[in-house]
Amino acid sequence: MFMALTREIEDNKVPRIIYQSVVTAIIVAFVFLIAGRALLNLLGITVADFMIAGGILLFVISINEMITTKKILRQIDPDSLGAVPIGVPLITGPAVLTTSIILLDGYGFIVTAAAIFINVVIAGVVFFFSKYIHGLLGKAGAKTFSKIASLLLASIAVMIVRKGIMTFIL
Repeated sequence: MFMALTREIEDNKVPRIIYQSVVTAIIVAFVFLIAGRALLNLLGITVADFMIAGGILLFVISINEMITTKKILRQIDPDSLGAVPIGVPLITGPAVLTTSIILLDGYGFIVTAAAIFINVVIAGVVFFFSKYIHGLLGKAGAKTFSKIASLLLASIAVMIVRKGIMTFIL
């Protein structure tokens, strides 16, 4: 998806987009990590509700990626491309927000924040080397890898929904 979104962007502008996406993703994830539970409580949303909703949304995104053969991209503003849609929801989306709430309970703030930070930076590094990775995989390999990643994402989404339902029931 990153390659498709940045295909028409000049090569010298892509590092700035990557930086913007990583910073946006980290800020949104950390703000949610700090205030997410309070926001959910204010709205009367349980963690189970959020898990189910986030899982369903993630599932829809992954299925769309899996079955769509031709992407229709709108005219995207390169100045905000890093923030939306790459930073949010591509890097920090429903899975990260849902998982951060779950991990916060089990591992505490420091470990969860460190995990989010490291994972977002890894995503940024992968984006930075995406042209090389795409060149290494080739067009067919990149499409195959994309479909497998979408299937794994769908599986993660189902797991989040299942855990949300189990949390709700118990």
